[in-house]
Order: sequence, then structure tokens, then C-alpha cells
Amino acid sequence: MQTPEPIIKPIPHEETWQIRHNVMWPDKPFDYVKLPNDELGKHYGLFVGDKMVAIISLFIEGRSAQFRKFATIISEQGKGYGAKLLEHIMQEATQLNIDVVWCNARVDKTEFYRKFGLQPTDQTFRKGGIDYVIMEKRL
Repeated sequence: MQTPEPIIKPIPHEETWQIRHNVMWPDKPFDYVKLPNDELGKHYGLFVGDKMVAIISLFIEGRSAQFRKFATIISEQGKGYGAKLLEHIMQEATQLNIDVVWCNARVDKTEFYRKFGLQPTDQTFRKGGIDYVIMEKRL
């Protein structure tokens, strides 16, 4: 049986929480993955058939956009779904005339983001025992 073509569509912010929790912070309380301004973001899910397998949230402020809480279900990683979702966000940002797209990248994921033209800045921090670097791409 052939895998259905993935579809990306907008979702309510509440629908991101379960994947965020399962993939990013499974050892933290569920509320840890909820952002205070979640309702202000644009949230997308990547679906294979009727199953949501990846999520990303985009927060726009002026001509800058930050993507956050980007996650793919562990059993579905390595299939290109994250790449499709990130490409979608970059296209969306271009259509919205955004000047710069940025993220707080886990240091061990920087090579993935470089494939999409994001470059590390000199801004780093540590949260929840994980090292991060701010990466950005000028559009």
C-alpha cells in the first residue's frame, strides 16, 4: 500500500500541544509546551492521510517571523516531513513580505537548518538543559 501524499494545513494552536509534548518535552508537565501567546501564531500541521505527523508555529512581528515548536512524531522522522513543513513556512514568509525568518535552534539541529539557508548568530542560551543558538535567514 502506497503512503498518501502529505498535506499541510492550518490548525488551531491547541492541536499542536500533544506533538510538542511527546517529541520536545516528554519529561515536562503537559502545560510546559503551551506558549503564553499561542493564540497569536499561525499553526500548521502536516498530515499523512488523516494522521498529523508534524507541526510548526509561526509568530510574526512586523517584518520578522519566528518559527517555534517545530516537531515531527519520532516514528515519522527521517521521511522528509519536517523539510516539507519548513519549506512551506519559508514560502509563507516570502508571500507575507517578511524580511527575516528566525528560530531558536537546538545546537544539535543546526545542520538541518543550514540546508534551508538559516545561519547561526552569536546569540546562544540554555533552556531545560538543552543548548540553543538563534539562527536566521534574510529573505
